[in-house]
Amino acid sequence: MTRAFYIGRFQPYHNGHHSVISRIAPQVDEIVIGVGSAQLSHEVENPFTAGERVMMIAAALEEIGIPFYAIPIEDLRRNALWVSHVYSMTPYFDVVYSNNPLVIRLFSEGGMKVQTLPMYMRDTLSGTEIRRRMAADEDWRSLVPESVADVIDQIHGVDRIKQISCSD
Repeated sequence: MTRAFYIGRFQPYHNGHHSVISRIAPQVDEIVIGVGSAQLSHEVENPFTAGERVMMIAAALEEIGIPFYAIPIEDLRRNALWVSHVYSMTPYFDVVYSNNPLVIRLFSEGGMKVQTLPMYMRDTLSGTEIRRRMAADEDWRSLVPESVADVIDQIHGVDRIKQISCSD
């Protein structure tokens, strides 16, 4: 049994995340998905709660059909302890997939096997761009799986982003 770990903020989960997970899935038996910065929500850069992000991930991964665990992981501002913090919050995993230089460094220093995968359409598929489009009433739906758009509609996510993006 091989289990992978993949972490992101997923603000929101988008087609870039979906592409990476779709490429990880055939290589492993299960995926542990770390929902990073779990303590943050209702902010311009972090509008969705950890629970809402878990809902997005669950809806999107239903179509991939791989067993997964979506685990909220709060930030720990002590990088030397972060890997231990992740281990304490998640099921055991054999390999980490990441393109984040800090994540790669920390897990490598901890003796974990780390693999990278090419990002998919990174210029367009970023949470920052998707949130910007939501706030500006531009097309964002084409950048996320349809099931994720449904979750965002259900939680009135676009309205939230517009409201918290306003200045007083």
